[in-house]
Amino acid sequence: MTDTEIEITADLVRDLLREQHPDLAGLAVREVAGGWGNQMWRLGDELAVRMQRMDPTPELQLKERRWLPVLAPRLPLPVPTPVRFGEPSGRFPKHWTVMTWVAGEPLDHGSISRGAHAADTLAGFLRALHVEAPAEAPASADLGAHPQRCTSGFEHFLQAVDPGAVGDVGAVRDVWADAVAAPEWAGPPVWVHGDLHPANVVVSDGTLAGVVDFGSLFAGDPAWDLAAAWVLLPAGAAARFFDAYGQADEATIRRARGLAALKSLFLLLMGQNGDRGLPGGKPHWGPAGRAALDRVLKGV
Repeated sequence: MTDTEIEITADLVRDLLREQHPDLAGLAVREVAGGWGNQMWRLGDELAVRMQRMDPTPELQLKERRWLPVLAPRLPLPVPTPVRFGEPSGRFPKHWTVMTWVAGEPLDHGSISRGAHAADTLAGFLRALHVEAPAEAPASADLGAHPQRCTSGFEHFLQAVDPGAVGDVGAVRDVWADAVAAPEWAGPPVWVHGDLHPANVVVSDGTLAGVVDFGSLFAGDPAWDLAAAWVLLPAGAAARFFDAYGQADEATIRRARGLAALKSLFLLLMGQNGDRGLPGGKPHWGPAGRAALDRVLKGV
């Protein structure tokens, strides 16, 4: 049996806790639906266990361990913070981390009804996150590039998604072309979450309540996060978001809108894969991607 074939069960989580953190082993363990690179388990009411599953290296978990304790105290929304480290062992040859639990419902299973409040909340969170990163901050191997260097990925998604699901392909290409033509980020590298999509934020009472999964965290162009104005927020909220954020020039907004088109196509593709029963597919992401792409094309 290979590492990727190891079945992660509640009994395995309890055994690992008994071995490495016995004072936590008596807490209730409950599986959390979703997750691909890592699998999550609730641990009692306030904690979670993040188990490395499909990620080929521990790099993403080690990054969260290193940097979330630095960032979390100055962020205005709850984020998962590591409290205990689980090391590879004969029982489980991968890394696992005990983290604080962020209460709320993932947006891909919930909704935002208070659009103005969510826009202000997201803007405040990203203003606090998007500060100049230190020299030792992680770079990104596959995220953070100017859109012109992501065109092959854009074309892959656009070709892979059923044209009927995309709709006006020409309009999508126009948004992307405008992002490619926009000037590069001229500021210093800032902290960027890098993977803001509906499964990586939680909602409560109709608005944003937390941000999770910082495995893609890097220092670079904030446009990668600002794409969330269209990917996460309901129609009509983008303008309020950018007004509240107050730090994005025209070029950055153009890049962000193109990247939002890219992320929307990714959501559509994951939904399509789910409809076709392919590994890793998520049928409920299709409608989220369709709605996001509509917002991108309308610019609202």
